[in-house]
Amino acid sequence: MNAHFLGDTAVLTGRTLRHVTRSVDTVITTVITPVAMMLMFVYVFGGAIDTGSVPYVNYMLPGILLITIASGISYTAYRLFTDMKSGIFERFQSMPIARSGVLWAHVLTSLVANVISLVIVVGVALLMGFRSGAGVPAWLAVAGILLLFTLALTWIAVIPGLSAASVEGAGAFAYPLIFLPFISSAFVPTETMPGPVRWFAEHQPVTSIVNTIRDLFAQRPVGDDVWIACAWCVGILVVAYVFAMGAFRRKLG
Repeated sequence: MNAHFLGDTAVLTGRTLRHVTRSVDTVITTVITPVAMMLMFVYVFGGAIDTGSVPYVNYMLPGILLITIASGISYTAYRLFTDMKSGIFERFQSMPIARSGVLWAHVLTSLVANVISLVIVVGVALLMGFRSGAGVPAWLAVAGILLLFTLALTWIAVIPGLSAASVEGAGAFAYPLIFLPFISSAFVPTETMPGPVRWFAEHQPVTSIVNTIRDLFAQRPVGDDVWIACAWCVGILVVAYVFAMGAFRRKLG
């Protein structure tokens, strides 16, 4: 990774970020779904779900944050697909710039856009009564896990962004990712689920990530969940990156 690559990526990231700032409605749309879910679960279903002494908004916020990220990366696939169809990648190939810099610009833009969405969602949660006595190290740990999860899902988004046949197909891959937190510990304790569903919920990546963030917010020991969460995120990131770069090379020849 040399200065030429870094410089090109910085310039191209500025270009994609300008597209985001010119269409603020995409950020707003990204947070509407998770905020609406948060309002519904807290004020409609929250009273029927036993989370002990923990306020329900505190209990379910980690899952809502993951849904926010899953919603946001669908726009990454959309932006990448749009660039591919516009021929901008081919034009950049004729210029003396790092080829992969275009791809990394979309990835970094995804990180920035999702951070903005996450801050908005946490702000709404605070208005709804979310409170945490966690210190700065715990908040930094939460931020690190969320950024790692965002990076992993972003590289997944790159694959349909490069290979989808239509704009609808580029964004549709995110729907299963948005649904995944519902079959986890995000909204209800897994102990209340029937056998096979409980097994799946306890052994899929979202549960370990949710449990880790929830423990950090509550100032509880995180145990093995933090290592399982990081292993899932890194594993997904590595596999997605390999497939994404393969799709990128095939697309550009």
